[in-house]
Amino acid sequence: MLLWFWSVTGQKKTGSMSEFWLISAPGDKENLQALERMNTVTSKSNLSYNTKFVIPDFKVGTLDSLVGLSDELGKLDAFAESLIRRMAQSVVDVMEDAKGKVQENLLANGGLKDKMKCLKIDLTSFVTHFEWDMAKYPAKQPLVSVVDTVAKQLAQIETDLKSRTASYNTLKTNLENLERKSMGNLFTRTLSDIVSKEDFVLDSEYLITLLVIVPKPSYTQWQKTYESLSDMVVPRSTKLLAEDNEGGLFTVTLFRKVIDDFKIKAKENKFTVREYYYDEKEIKREREEMTRLLSDKKQQYGPLLRWLKVNFSEAFIAWIHIKALRVFVESVLRYGLPVNFQAVLLQPKKSSTKRLREVLNSVFRHLDQVAAASILDASVEIPGLQLNNQDYFPYVYFHIDLSLLD
Repeated sequence: MLLWFWSVTGQKKTGSMSEFWLISAPGDKENLQALERMNTVTSKSNLSYNTKFVIPDFKVGTLDSLVGLSDELGKLDAFAESLIRRMAQSVVDVMEDAKGKVQENLLANGGLKDKMKCLKIDLTSFVTHFEWDMAKYPAKQPLVSVVDTVAKQLAQIETDLKSRTASYNTLKTNLENLERKSMGNLFTRTLSDIVSKEDFVLDSEYLITLLVIVPKPSYTQWQKTYESLSDMVVPRSTKLLAEDNEGGLFTVTLFRKVIDDFKIKAKENKFTVREYYYDEKEIKREREEMTRLLSDKKQQYGPLLRWLKVNFSEAFIAWIHIKALRVFVESVLRYGLPVNFQAVLLQPKKSSTKRLREVLNSVFRHLDQVAAASILDASVEIPGLQLNNQDYFPYVYFHIDLSLLD
């Protein structure tokens, strides 16, 4: 009866579509035939790529506990997805200079059969070849314990993510602030990488060297007039130290007692004296700080990226296990005991989602006539149903979206 599941895995996949529909229907003869019909139609019309999604038999417990678990798993699913999206974004942030290589670092470790556990595989392959990890999440334990294990694992990953990225981001911000200081215009930027001791008259009781910003069109005027802007300007004491798009930074040496007079005259000529006093210790401190931050960032980069890769994989694998748990719990709540249902993973073709939904609705409408009718008329309220009609179908349905960087 289930032969079709194995034959469809041979279908040719196209593109790198990242959307999946995880559905389940009761495992009795009538519904297995319905699944077979669904598969035939979707395969012939090329609506989706379908694979069997194997979920172990868990210890069910009471129906009351299942209702509680259903709610808890819904929250855990949202938390897990949010966590892996944040981790994917962290990989983007850390790999700032190699953004094109981000995707090859977002992989799932192992999964495809035991002998291939060491492999790192792309997320789509992991989902389409999903196997429950019995070692990590023993199915013989009560369901509540399995869910608790996954929840604790994800909570720990989130705690570690926050602390590791916080220290790296602080470092990055401090570095960016320092770099920004050296990227501004001549009025605001740091001058520690421009000036040197030789540019200044230092430790003189009478003389001082000032820095003046001169607009580019006024260079000639500056050269002609700076010596006469005030008394007591040292002749031929100007030198161009740096330029930006707007103008140049010139030195000029004069007697301390005429500073104020010189500043007034300079301003009248649209020359700006920049308040700056050469401090060797401060320049050294700034350069050392830059070197230290660059070195710290380099030291943290490798370990952080490795941690993100390993734990992204762990969190992603946990998330897909949560999806399996949700299908199990919802199927038991919807279809009753004893546990007997079949889960299928559909990968819709991009332009076919509307048609695929219609096929599924037509094949499974007998499972829930009210839900089936409400899909055709979304304005119909289903009595006693709290869910948004848009997400409720005659069959159990969960959505998986692997486009984590959108």
